[in-house]
Amino acid sequence: MNKRAAQSGVLNLRVLIGMFIMLPGVVLALAGFGIAQAQQKQFTVKSTNSIDPLVPPMFDCSKIHDLGIDKQVNLRAGAIMIFCGEAQGGSASPDETSSRFVQKLLQPLVYGTTDVDLITGTETYPHVTQSTTFTASNPDNPLQIVVTYNDARGINVNNSAGVSVSTDGGNTFTRLTINGQSPFPNCGSPIIVYNRPSQTWFIACNDGSCGGIGGYKSTTPCDPKSWIHYCIYTSSGADRESGWADNNPSSPFYGRMYVSWNDFTRGQNIFLRYSTDNGLTWTNERQITATFVRNVQITGDKVTGAVYIAGMDEGGGGCGTTRANKLYRSTDGGNTWTNTYNGPTFIGPCRTASGYFATMYDNPAYWRHMGWGEPAAYNGVVSYVYAAKNGSDPGDVFYIRSTDMGVTFSAPFQLNSNTDPTKAQWEPNLSASDAGTLLATWYDEAPRVAASCQPSSPSTPCYQMHSRKSNDNGVTWLVDDTFSDVASPLPLQPDPSIVATYVSDYDYSSSVLNQHLVAWVDGRVTINGISQMDAFFDRELPGLGTPTPTPTPMSCSVSSAGCGGVVFTPPIDFTVNVSDPVDPATVQASDFTVNNIPSNLPPTLNNGNTTITFHYTTSPVTTRGLQTMHISAGAFNCGGGPVLEFACPFFYYVRRSTPTPRPRWSEPPPPPPPTSPKRLRR
Repeated sequence: MNKRAAQSGVLNLRVLIGMFIMLPGVVLALAGFGIAQAQQKQFTVKSTNSIDPLVPPMFDCSKIHDLGIDKQVNLRAGAIMIFCGEAQGGSASPDETSSRFVQKLLQPLVYGTTDVDLITGTETYPHVTQSTTFTASNPDNPLQIVVTYNDARGINVNNSAGVSVSTDGGNTFTRLTINGQSPFPNCGSPIIVYNRPSQTWFIACNDGSCGGIGGYKSTTPCDPKSWIHYCIYTSSGADRESGWADNNPSSPFYGRMYVSWNDFTRGQNIFLRYSTDNGLTWTNERQITATFVRNVQITGDKVTGAVYIAGMDEGGGGCGTTRANKLYRSTDGGNTWTNTYNGPTFIGPCRTASGYFATMYDNPAYWRHMGWGEPAAYNGVVSYVYAAKNGSDPGDVFYIRSTDMGVTFSAPFQLNSNTDPTKAQWEPNLSASDAGTLLATWYDEAPRVAASCQPSSPSTPCYQMHSRKSNDNGVTWLVDDTFSDVASPLPLQPDPSIVATYVSDYDYSSSVLNQHLVAWVDGRVTINGISQMDAFFDRELPGLGTPTPTPTPMSCSVSSAGCGGVVFTPPIDFTVNVSDPVDPATVQASDFTVNNIPSNLPPTLNNGNTTITFHYTTSPVTTRGLQTMHISAGAFNCGGGPVLEFACPFFYYVRRSTPTPRPRWSEPPPPPPPTSPKRLRR
């Protein structure tokens, strides 16, 4: 069936406004390079042969957990999980009738122009899943934009890398095709980067021909026959690669390209390779972590040449469990790396879980997501967006900012303005432009009208892409508003070779010529009556947005003169000082703990709400030795933002009583010497 016949031609008011305000000759582009992988594996044997080309012949299903297959996000790992009965593949929704859905929006244009469907050409059901996008552009020809994504049309022949190319600044795209298939055999979960010195595009993917990470390169990306194969690294355990290229001629590391990944055959650690010769060799390898930390995304600062890897401690996986953001930095072109930031724990976004992965929907469990986001850096300022569960709200999007190259970060600032605890926001991306602007974009359930979303309900709006923009590198933010033109139904994943919980793992956005380029998965196009997964694209032009910025809350902190000290009497009152006035309405007794025992009496505020005394009925200090006072990050608000985490050790010792001195025995003094008798005088 030709899906283009089903594609909507409706232009709503928002789109028309966008068309009229676009200036002739405006050019676009984007530099970046992000990931998720479909992986080539050679494992031990199983007595049953696979009929799925993504599953290695005679695979031993007992090795799934030992090999970390259940933690991997590439399509090959998903096919193995399905083959071994650990997960279900996608299936069609039998009750759907043919329909087409577009939710019109009659609201002012704030972000974006006109949405463009990246999926051109004929589709063959059920291999119609296209998502997990990575966007880049040519800084010397901003009309040339390339977007990569997972594309299921060739998954039955081990070809799942989709690439769409624009030569007119993103107004139209063509999906690269040879004989009805992608021109990238044995390649899955692709990312894309442009190498400026050689004027060459590099696709990196989970490459079966290399037995690890490899891809294809071309100087004429719109020609599907021009792409030449190359290899980066051989490993059967490579997963979720990401990449970035330094395209600033003034950078000390101009021309270097970097690719990072998790290696599940080497301790599940993050590794990185970089090329110093425009992609001819990739032998410079560095180990970044010594334990499992998810390789979220890599980025770089084109001004300073510093490179950053955002990682995540996933707390063992699941729903309702903790996450922690981490940052790794290199300032010498990838040669050495430092773990500069270990963030406080937070609860990952979710409604339920399926196996290791949390999911954003339940009944059924659908859309795996662990809170992953995207970093951006410009002129020494590092920014990061991520998603977290917020009380009963299944997901909100937060922004943190560092002005010291990723060593310390501001308090989290919530970007989404919708606070309905039944509606989620998740899977954010972020890009930084040369003008110092930032654009954050995420999936937002604000337009949802039904009690919940079900995969493939074409007449039910579920989510829409929302954005928020900063014109001063994250100091202040404009309003939260829509980015995509229509509200999308929740698309169905019908391909039996792909795990049923998969929708999209990330969208990597980037910027060129002060414009931001973003792609995402959308369900507005139907095929066989099913809301399918199509990758869409839009861009944010310079100068758009309302002049009503909101400042990014800066960190307020807690201190105490008692930290590191010694007490000899178990206290019942504990006084702490706050760097900025506290909002009294946000302070509760339970915000403060000693040895994990919360205060149980109302706190007292003094000194203009900059001093808090927490009280206990009985002292929580009961044993000698080390004690710990603690306030969790975000426990209350001060200085206009959430408080930073406070942890304060002190010691309790019992004084020894002074004994009453006992009288000492001593020998009696010696008798006096005898006196001579007096002689009588005559």
